[in-house]
Amino acid sequence: MGEIKVGTPLSDEVVNRLRSGDKVLINGIIYTGRDAAHKRLIDLIDRGEALPFDVRGQIIYFVGPTPARPGRPVGSAGPTTSYRMDAYSPKLVEKGLKGMIGKGARSQEVIDAMVKHKCVYMAAVGGAGALISKCIKSSKIIAYEDLGPEARIIVKSP
Repeated sequence: MGEIKVGTPLSDEVVNRLRSGDKVLINGIIYTGRDAAHKRLIDLIDRGEALPFDVRGQIIYFVGPTPARPGRPVGSAGPTTSYRMDAYSPKLVEKGLKGMIGKGARSQEVIDAMVKHKCVYMAAVGGAGALISKCIKSSKIIAYEDLGPEARIIVKSP
């Protein structure tokens, strides 16, 4: 177990280097979204349409940030339960997604896709949303504005 600094997008080499228990410090762009946004992404894939961002090498954080306080890019940014994305994650992993951040267990189908396509699942501590939000330097909606806070599908960490 160690402290590993990584940047986005992730490569297969970085994913292979990570071990259970590592503290991972991420620098770069992290995409965010919960189940409603994931469903829309999968609908695009199923129709053969382009996604609103290139998923290859990217990380998705399963979060629905609360509205921002004045002067902050987002409000609290705690993880949501990951199994809610299990129906959608394998297709995104097949498309090149390299990392997911959330809380809780994942289905065997998701685990199998992660092993096959070299993807890593990282746990964020529930209840730490206010602390996590302090690491977010900027936020921009790139898709699904009608989903409110869940629409903050891109955040940039330090």
